Amino acid sequence: MNLKAAVDELRMKEGVAKLGGGEVQTQKQHQSEKLTARERIDLLLDRDSFLEVGMFVTHQSHDFGMEGRKFWGDGVVTGSGTVNQRIIHLYAQDFTVLGGSLGEYHAKKIGALMETAIVRGTPIVAIGDSGGARIHEGPPHYATVFARNSQASGVVPQIAVVLGPCSGGAAISAALADFVFVVEGISQMFSSGPGVVKALTGEEVSIEELGGATTHIEKSGVAHFIAPTEEECFKKVRHLLSFLPQNFREGPPQIATADPVDRRVDLETFLENEGSYDMKEIVRSILDEGGFLEIQEAFARNLIVGFGRLAGSTVGIVANQPCVLKGMVDLDAADKGARFIRFCDAFNIPLVNFIDCPGYYGGKEQEHRGLVRHAAKMLYAYGELTVPRIAIAVKKVYGAGISGMGMSKAFGTDLTIAYPFAEIAVMGPEAAVNVIFKDDITGSPDPKEMRVQKVKEYRQKFANPYVAAERGWVDMIIAPEDTREVLIKALSRLGKKSRPRPDKRHGTMPL
Repeated sequence: MNLKAAVDELRMKEGVAKLGGGEVQTQKQHQSEKLTARERIDLLLDRDSFLEVGMFVTHQSHDFGMEGRKFWGDGVVTGSGTVNQRIIHLYAQDFTVLGGSLGEYHAKKIGALMETAIVRGTPIVAIGDSGGARIHEGPPHYATVFARNSQASGVVPQIAVVLGPCSGGAAISAALADFVFVVEGISQMFSSGPGVVKALTGEEVSIEELGGATTHIEKSGVAHFIAPTEEECFKKVRHLLSFLPQNFREGPPQIATADPVDRRVDLETFLENEGSYDMKEIVRSILDEGGFLEIQEAFARNLIVGFGRLAGSTVGIVANQPCVLKGMVDLDAADKGARFIRFCDAFNIPLVNFIDCPGYYGGKEQEHRGLVRHAAKMLYAYGELTVPRIAIAVKKVYGAGISGMGMSKAFGTDLTIAYPFAEIAVMGPEAAVNVIFKDDITGSPDPKEMRVQKVKEYRQKFANPYVAAERGWVDMIIAPEDTREVLIKALSRLGKKSRPRPDKRHGTMPL
């Protein structure tokens, strides 16, 4: 046996495999302003950390001339590597090989990779760039991928990076992930393409309008993060991973910070405004070094969700945005909140709620689309929570906002905090006096002045935090400047908590 010849042959075959569909197809990929699968892997992972498996797998189809169109790897690169020195498993579909289409062995490679990640307890990053199922091989094989997506859910974090067309099963697999990244101009997701849509409905629509990056960031809510370039996209993926644990058994990573625990926070600048204010400014002021990674920033903007750190440890943030719909919760916000809350609970990430919520955003259009059903999802998510959670009443917390934003201790909230000017009541003063003091107002010689007096009386007797504290609804009333220190101390004392659950298979969330 000539060992040198054998090694030389191996090196030659490795070189061919790494070329994917060849130089011509690679040039076409670059002309489309897209990177290749291996270039993307290099951007994501720490330098020289990639360990590839399945390089020489090929499809086994012999129909429609496929026996002459075999490529090593079968259109998907699979393996493991490190991000910030922590192991992940990943796959990247190679559009230069048969359009990145998914056939039997392509799917088997992905399935095996995901199974390894589940067993080893490492995050999964899926880089999608695929024309969909490979029709030459008969029935679609996406079920293999869907099954692994479902099995991995709640076990390890799953991130989908959509960097090309992802139609049909490819889009659904991405939607089964915990977080979806898209890039302007090159990312598309849809169940059926424009041609099929026109044949079925007669509607003419462009690819971008139907399923482009902006559509899924602003309208559908399918995507969570958007970037202008692939390079920026992978920077964001790495940043997100820095907040997440490896799996459901672990806590989030601890990052060193020089930000003092007892740093005072100046919130008066924002809160003194009688009108709307930007809740993000308050959140950033409190978190370590002002760092806040917002999720679904352009979708359901009346609710803010995202990750930050307190004393170096990851926390999930859920907050109303008063400058959008006055911070009321509509059906899209409820979906957004419910999904984020359940992710945090699955992966041991404590929650902090900043609440300024007059209630639900009703109306015929919202009710017809199922506001009640969607609002129930968020309530259900809070009811299932087992991780430590703290709720802060910032200004208005009325009616459904009490339970709907997790302020109620009946839902297992560990600590309820209020600012001294917060209003906590079943109904807002302006509306409540119309019910409680209707006769007094209408029978008064000066109804306008009487109404002003009754609003003031209602605030004093009902809608103030000291009344809530007397009844045990609020545990602490604090000055806004003390918020950071109080939160850090409270979270350090809450630690891990064990909450007994009824014996059951699982609940029936109102999907």
